[in-house]
Amino acid sequence: MSDCIFCKIAAGEIPSTKVYEDEAVLAFRDLDPQAPFHVLLIPKEHIASAAEITPENSGVVAHIFEAAAKIAREQGLEKGFRIVNNCGEDGMQSVQHLHFHMLAGQKMGWPPFPPQKEAE
Repeated sequence: MSDCIFCKIAAGEIPSTKVYEDEAVLAFRDLDPQAPFHVLLIPKEHIASAAEITPENSGVVAHIFEAAAKIAREQGLEKGFRIVNNCGEDGMQSVQHLHFHMLAGQKMGWPPFPPQKEAE
């Protein structure tokens, strides 16, 4: 997709701080980190969101998780990490390209965000 920022990063048109790269996946440091270690893992192929995963393209998700395990070993994340995917407007997806946030370097809380009260 010509106007997708993550497609441009994957193509090398926009610089990024790469943490991992292979033929199908790119992982790079988030510009607005929410944890001491925060990278984004993206497929190089444009898939708009998790809602667009099909039997034909689902293998890339497994490959992304294999890359995350390799990154965890290489980065010494033996205490653990969290992987987050935001999908759609209510899921707070800000870039319409499938991506996973890999967060580590601190103890994570649950729930990740305080519950919102319903309007009365």
